[in-house]
Amino acid sequence: MVGLDSTVVHIANPAIQADLGASFSELQWVINSYLLTLAVFLILGGKLGDRLGRKRLYLVGVLAFGLASVGIGLIGSIEGVLILRAVQGLAAAVLMPQTVALLRATFPREQFGMAIGIWGGVSSVAIAGGPLVSGVLVEHLGWEWVFYINAPFALIGLIFGAFVIAETPRDTASRLDLAGVVLLALTLFSVVFAVVQSESWGWGDARTLGLLVAAVVLLGAFIKVEQTVAEPLLPLHLFKAPSVSIGGAVFVANFFAMLGLTFLITLFLLNTLGHTTTRAGLMMLPLSLFSIPSAPIGALLTSRIGARKVAATGLALMALGLLLLTNVDTTSSYWWMAIPFVLISFGSGFAIPSAADLIVGGAPVHLAGVASGFQTTCLQVGGAIGTAVLSAIVTAHLAGALPAGLDAGAAAAAAAGVPLDGLPQLTDSFVGALHIGMVTCAGLALVVAVLVLAVLREAPHHSFDTVLEETVEGEAGHL
Repeated sequence: MVGLDSTVVHIANPAIQADLGASFSELQWVINSYLLTLAVFLILGGKLGDRLGRKRLYLVGVLAFGLASVGIGLIGSIEGVLILRAVQGLAAAVLMPQTVALLRATFPREQFGMAIGIWGGVSSVAIAGGPLVSGVLVEHLGWEWVFYINAPFALIGLIFGAFVIAETPRDTASRLDLAGVVLLALTLFSVVFAVVQSESWGWGDARTLGLLVAAVVLLGAFIKVEQTVAEPLLPLHLFKAPSVSIGGAVFVANFFAMLGLTFLITLFLLNTLGHTTTRAGLMMLPLSLFSIPSAPIGALLTSRIGARKVAATGLALMALGLLLLTNVDTTSSYWWMAIPFVLISFGSGFAIPSAADLIVGGAPVHLAGVASGFQTTCLQVGGAIGTAVLSAIVTAHLAGALPAGLDAGAAAAAAAGVPLDGLPQLTDSFVGALHIGMVTCAGLALVVAVLVLAVLREAPHHSFDTVLEETVEGEAGHL
């Protein structure tokens, strides 16, 4: 369910906009409300699972995710969709940390590697198949079915989970850093909300600047709290090893590019080029499909030549693919997208396991779980900010081409890449903004690649099984 919902929404977004009259900013929040709540509450979800029971929290999360999914299809308003998408993200934050923890508690060490492989394989297939599944559902049944499809999975998960999963012992001795949770949540929300709303408010607006200043103040307060509490949410000495911070930067750059690219390229395929959702899903398939073989290959290379070289190579491949996408326009052959998609997919597949190894492998053993939670937060925040920044680029680039007196609905359609009769310059501006967005993502990837090579020294190589385990645990946000 969580894997599918990380990729199906992009294809459904134009249909949601057309049906519910969503603005371009609201369209971003269909994605970001999910990512933001998932990022903010993942660490808390892991802590609560330790204290209240992982089976119990898993079942609660599955039930809430399924109900929220059905509610999104029934609610009938964009405001309702946004609220329930946030509930979905919260439910995912509750259930995801329990998954690997339950596997670890259930299987002996010699069988755990196989269990992790199955977990990761199912997740990869769900993520890779998301665009195609979404395209078929939207075209033949309606965008609501992108969310309804979660209901049978939730029902199966609840029935089997209730009877098959054994409850784990509870850890009631540890304390919950509630102040840290609240301050971190407010910090992340302030940053993402400011970036998203800058599209309509403007970067110089007092509200945008106020939120960014508030984020800095809240971050300072969070650091102060973490220095003083007995059991901090994010122990600051975790960052004594530079590989932890650099690995986090690799995750941010990777998912900044992946989710920002997916958001804009989907609008281009569906709205600008006018493809059906099924065709668009097929065209997007190389971007996710090649992540299935590339991640294990990245893990194998990490175990052989080290995380530093693999992370830099992965980011460089992503940058090359992103720069090649600047050749795409309304008359281009599909190959100008397909080949860069494959390069980006392999680059991302190399970057993820190597970054996981930098973070979890560089952290002290007793903080490995916290390090996993940190890398998952970097993943979600990178995706949310990437979507917001690239959308802001589109809006800013289109602003100069919008004719005076154009109504708000037409302006929102133009921002989403919809061609308007008699205004071909708006389509040209959207494509130009797409190119600027790709250059921005490529630039960030290259900067972080240089940072990896300049700051880090080659660490001891870990085994292939260890790298895979670190990657999967990070994706689950396991504590």
